[in-house]
This record gives sequence, C-alpha cells and structure tokens, in this order.
Amino acid sequence: MLPAAALSTPREARFQELKASLHAAVGVSGALAERLVPTGIAALDRLLGGGLPAGSLVTLEGRGSAGCHSIAASLLAQATHRGLGAVIDDGELYPPSLEAAGVRLDRLLVVPAPTPLLAARAADLLLRSRVARVIVMHAAALRAAVWARLAQVAHRTGGVLVVLAHRVMPEVQSLAAVRLGCSFERAIVRGTHGLWSTFSGFEARAELRKHKRAAGGAFAHLEAVLPA
Repeated sequence: MLPAAALSTPREARFQELKASLHAAVGVSGALAERLVPTGIAALDRLLGGGLPAGSLVTLEGRGSAGCHSIAASLLAQATHRGLGAVIDDGELYPPSLEAAGVRLDRLLVVPAPTPLLAARAADLLLRSRVARVIVMHAAALRAAVWARLAQVAHRTGGVLVVLAHRVMPEVQSLAAVRLGCSFERAIVRGTHGLWSTFSGFEARAELRKHKRAAGGAFAHLEAVLPA
C-alpha cells in the first residue's frame, strides 16, 4: 500500500523511482502496445468488441450492488495477473472482496485519497508513471478542466482510468470513451426458496451507453456469484 505521504513533494521523483523498480520487477513495458484491455467477463467483452480501448477514460454508472464493482474487480483481476493494477481509495476499499474476485493483492497499488484533490493528483501521477494499466477510482467532485486533463493523460500514456459513479457529470460523459450503465436484475439463491434459502449472488445488466466504435443501446447480462 502506498502511504498518503507518497503524494507529497517531491511527488514526481517518488513515482519515477517506483516506475523504474516496478518495470524491472514485472516487465510492463510492452503491455501498452496492446490496443484493448479485456474485462475478463466474456459477455461484456463481446459487447465491447474484445475489451476496453487502451488510453481511455471509462465510466461504470450505477449503484455498487448493480454490478459496477464486480466489473471493476474483474478488470483489476485481469490487470494484476498480467502486471499491476491500481485503486485510488476514498475509504471504501475492501481488499478481501477484491481477492475473492481474483485480484492479486500483491500486485495492486492502493493510494489513499480522502479528498477530491488528492484523488485527482493520484490519478494523474499513476497514469504518468505507467506502472498500472488499469486504475480504478470513484467519481470525485472535480472541475471539468481537471477531468479533461486526466482523459488526455490516459490517452497519451495508454492507461485505462475507470470511474465508478451513481451518476456522472455531463462533462465527464463527453470525455468518456466508453460508458456502461449497470442495473440490478435479480438475486440468485441456493436451496429451497423461503426460510432455508441462501443468497449466492446476483444478475445484472450492463448497457452500452457510449462507445467510440459502436452504437449505444446494446447490453450484456452479467452474473456475480459468491464463492461456495
């Protein structure tokens, strides 16, 4: 885990050191050559034409129980099995859930960012460092110019910045290369319905609201099942 002090001056020097050491450790230098970043969810990857475009800002819109966190966790699982992933934590991170979804915690960078300003700085530095191809953060109350800067840095460095939000501002909607709207469909239960049934997961729907290479309106059904 990166301490909050890692974001203080001199930030650039700190991240340059981190970049050099992690490139040597996991060999991420060639990863940015790939054009698509798979989500690891077959139905969703088919909907997206193979995965999310590298160098883009992506929004997952909907409440946490609607499937957004499941998609983000799957993306981080794919990223940490190939190299490194990153989460900008506003205090809601629960590592056991990520580990249960397949995320390698030893390859996950966690940057505490309790304020919008720190979240923006963390996203900017992580994207510039290129140490993690997938960076997940919750939507923060930032000016449109800040979001535009983050989208430009993602495009320039080849990273995928995933923003989780109940709703996103119009400015962020216009900057996003991909927008997915997630909604809960039904609970999945084991055993007899009633008193002795147990909750084992849920089904959700991911609607493609925006994609630079596809028409909106298409959707995929997702299933999130708890470990037995």
